[in-house]
Amino acid sequence: MDKTQIRDAATIIVLRDANTNPSVLMGQRGRDAAFMPGKFVFPGGAVDDNDAHVPVIPADELNSARLTEESSLSPDTLIAAAIRELWEETGQIIGTPGAWTHPPRGWRGFARTGNKPNGAALEFFFRAVTPKGRPRRFDARFFLTHATNLVTDPDDFTNAEDELAYLQWVPLADARSFDLPFITEVVLAELVTRIKREDPPSSVPFFRNDDEAHLIARLGGGPLL
Repeated sequence: MDKTQIRDAATIIVLRDANTNPSVLMGQRGRDAAFMPGKFVFPGGAVDDNDAHVPVIPADELNSARLTEESSLSPDTLIAAAIRELWEETGQIIGTPGAWTHPPRGWRGFARTGNKPNGAALEFFFRAVTPKGRPRRFDARFFLTHATNLVTDPDDFTNAEDELAYLQWVPLADARSFDLPFITEVVLAELVTRIKREDPPSSVPFFRNDDEAHLIARLGGGPLL
C-alpha cells in the first residue's frame, strides 16, 4: 500500500461537563509511531473495509447530508469507523442496546457488549486533510459527542488497546499546554466557539490542504432547514 495515498479516517471528540468545566478525552501516541509521534490526540484512525457492513443507528438528516458532501463513503461507514476507533483506543462505547447477526472482523468485541453503534449521538464537526509531505495522509472527519452519550463508565479505560497512552480527560483550559498537532489546536478553538452555541453551526470547516490560496472550505454552508 502506498502510505502517501490519502486514506479516509474518522475521529471522535468526546466533550464532558460542557457547561461547568469542559474537558475532552485525549491520549498520547507512541513516540515511535509513524504518524504524529508523541502527540496528544483525540481517539481516531483510518476507516476499515468492514466498517461499511455494520448496523449503525444513522445520524440526523443535516449531519448525514454534510458527511455525504465531497465524499465517496456513506455517512454510516464514517460513523462506524469513528465509534470503532473510540472503542478500540479507549474502551468507551457510544451505542444503543441491540443484538448482532454475524458481526464482521474488527467488530466482534464491540458486538459482545450488546450494543450497536449510535450515530444519532454524533455531530459532524470538522474535516481536514493531512498536508502534503507527511509520511501518511488522511482525510479525517471529526465528530463531536457528549460524555453523557457513553454507555460505559467515562473513567474506566481498562478495555482500551495500547495505541494511546495516558488516556485522560483534558480540561479545555489546559489543553494547549499539551504537545498537540497543529490541526488539533485548530479543532479545539472551534470547539470553544461551538460550546457557546445551542444550535448546530451553519457549516462545517474543511481544511483541504490542496490549494494554498483556499485552505479552508465550508461544507453544508446553505441555510438550515
